[in-house]
Amino acid sequence: MDALIQHLDEGQDLSPAEVHAAAELLLDAKVAEANKERLLESLSKKGETPAEITGFVETFLEHSVNPHLGLLELDGPTIDVCGTGGDKLDLFNVSTTAMFVVAAAGGVVVKHGNRGITSRSGGADVLEALGVRIDLGPDDFGRCVQQAGLGFMFAPLYHPAFKAVAGVRKNLAARGVRTIFNLIGPLLNPARPQCQLVGVFSHELCPAFAEILQRLGRESAWVVHGTTGDGRSVDEVSLMGATRICKAGLYPHREDGEVRPQDFGLKHAEVEELKGGDAETNAAILEAILNGAETGPKRDMVLMNAGAALACAGLAGDMGQGIETAREVITSGAAAERLRLLREVSRSA
Repeated sequence: MDALIQHLDEGQDLSPAEVHAAAELLLDAKVAEANKERLLESLSKKGETPAEITGFVETFLEHSVNPHLGLLELDGPTIDVCGTGGDKLDLFNVSTTAMFVVAAAGGVVVKHGNRGITSRSGGADVLEALGVRIDLGPDDFGRCVQQAGLGFMFAPLYHPAFKAVAGVRKNLAARGVRTIFNLIGPLLNPARPQCQLVGVFSHELCPAFAEILQRLGRESAWVVHGTTGDGRSVDEVSLMGATRICKAGLYPHREDGEVRPQDFGLKHAEVEELKGGDAETNAAILEAILNGAETGPKRDMVLMNAGAALACAGLAGDMGQGIETAREVITSGAAAERLRLLREVSRSA
């Protein structure tokens, strides 16, 4: 541990073998918390490279609970839609709403998430408020995926080894120290989906996350960073300003582009129009969007994100076509039906 910390303090990047050793030490309950804090802080001060982040994620995934989706016969491409959090805008649960739209349009959504940390309502909180069971193990999760076309993996259940760093993360957070754990949540999906739409809280993270997802073997990945009209960051495709999109996958090069709501005939929205609240408030917003009662900016925000996910998964030729498909499955009631199915199947477990 001391040698690894010394390398980092000297500004040296860790080799793959050193990254593996560092990750194993972090998950070892016998290693002193003070040493783990020093390691994480030194890594943060140096700055994590895409190769290092990939190595940490791969090792952490070796300790995760594998849902073994490869054993199931699935009808479409697997995809996760999520964000890093950290934009501090308190929007409603955009990606959790979009997951039902994507599933209704043919995607197999394998959502991995947690309770709210940087917001009042995380994906787990709003699903629980909707009556969806979030405490499902691999077998019941697989049954949801097969019967409803989507499922949710509650991160603490699928990463039990992280108990060994819970205290360390809490102490560093109290001191205001950002660590690799503030970045890697969206990368830790134990189902290893074929496709992934990830929102990041920083413009600079777009190309880095695209490279990481490519290294992790995603067949298609879109990393998005949105903005508001006054320049604040959004970890979603934004209805409030421009969105940078970095695309990666099995092809050898990565693409970088920018979109605005006006490109798709959608109206610019202000942050206040997209605000959420606690889990119950956000659950009501989600249901209103899916059942057609909400047709304003909140629905349009979901259309943009679902449209991007559908294009990422190859279920639409481009984002514009994806938005129209998303609109159709909401209007037809197919997206609301996916919520009903997930609620029913999860509660019968």
